[in-house]
Amino acid sequence: MEHLSLFQLNKLIQKTLDGHLDASYWVIAEIGELRVNQNGHCYLELVEKENNNIIAKSRATIWANNYRNLSLWFEKMTGQSLQQGLKILCNLNVQFHELYGLSYNIRDIDANFTLGERARKRQEVILKLQEDGVFDLNKSLEAPRVMKKIAVISSPSAAGYEDFLNQLDSNRYGYKFDVTLFKSIMQGNTAPESMINALLAIHNSNSEFDGVVIIRGGGSQIDLDCFDDYELAAHCCQFPLPILSGIGHERDESVLDMIAFRSLKTPTAVAEWIINVNMDFEIELTQKFEQLSKIVLQSLKFEQQRVNQIVSKIKSSGKVVQVNENYRLNTLKSNLKTALKHQLSSLDSELTLKAKIIDHLNPQNILKRGYTMTSKNGKPIGSQKLSIGDIIVTTTNKMTINSKIAEINE
Repeated sequence: MEHLSLFQLNKLIQKTLDGHLDASYWVIAEIGELRVNQNGHCYLELVEKENNNIIAKSRATIWANNYRNLSLWFEKMTGQSLQQGLKILCNLNVQFHELYGLSYNIRDIDANFTLGERARKRQEVILKLQEDGVFDLNKSLEAPRVMKKIAVISSPSAAGYEDFLNQLDSNRYGYKFDVTLFKSIMQGNTAPESMINALLAIHNSNSEFDGVVIIRGGGSQIDLDCFDDYELAAHCCQFPLPILSGIGHERDESVLDMIAFRSLKTPTAVAEWIINVNMDFEIELTQKFEQLSKIVLQSLKFEQQRVNQIVSKIKSSGKVVQVNENYRLNTLKSNLKTALKHQLSSLDSELTLKAKIIDHLNPQNILKRGYTMTSKNGKPIGSQKLSIGDIIVTTTNKMTINSKIAEINE
């Protein structure tokens, strides 16, 4: 049996591959690793996964003279750079070197495939959320009347977080907000799990928050892919508080933006929306106060009218009473006059009678009737002690007789 050296075998493989393979192939693969050396050459490791398990792996290169233009064009088309974790459709040729072994030389990359792949994954997540019946749950929560206590999921060093706080603090209405930061990684493969843990921390806290804000300060498109994660979206959909997203990108709408209670483009816009919510509540409260004031004033006016009516009735009743009293007084006066007249007439009759009696008893009249009146010293003798020799005076109707007592018989 003929023996071959390793070099001879590798050359045979190289010759066989060159004779049987096409000049190039379009291949779908995920970038497992990527590094660029100082000469500008890009070295990659391409992988294929099935259920997150790697089932194929191979080395690949993009030479410097091609990588510079290819990477710039790809980033311009997709809004993201070539990097680990990205699934690509690339045109490559197979190379087998007797010293370095098998490798692929990438000549071109289809940016439209990457865009379509990202859109496909996002659509799969959307459909799954809809099938689970949770897609619109957070959107259907009751809108907050006032937002004062706010939970924020963000990186503490993010410029977007500072912009959010500055916008709240400098609001023109003087509103004060209680903001609590729940720290999280906001990009990369570990970001979804980190944000889910922040949501759990908010849910388990003792604070009664009015809403949750998820913000970051923009970034490349690939940095925002974490917001298309199914598990993160599912947790946000079912979270019991309204979630406001402001992850700072204009180009695409992430799944998180789609399922959030309210999606705004930037952290500053989120802060302004919260301020406006409170302003709307203040306006509504002012309007209700004005309506209440009108109702109270109308009620007071109505009650004043009722009081005036009652007073008027009382006055009218008083006039009736006064008329009745005047009638009673007049009646009493008339009765009193009649009674006085009757009394005076009776007294007049009585006086006339007594005058007649007095006149009848007048001594002068008695003397006219033949009687005499005897006195001593001007006093009737019946009330005095008489003695013999006393002088007494006897008065008749026509004369006065002086006598001296000669004898007294008891």
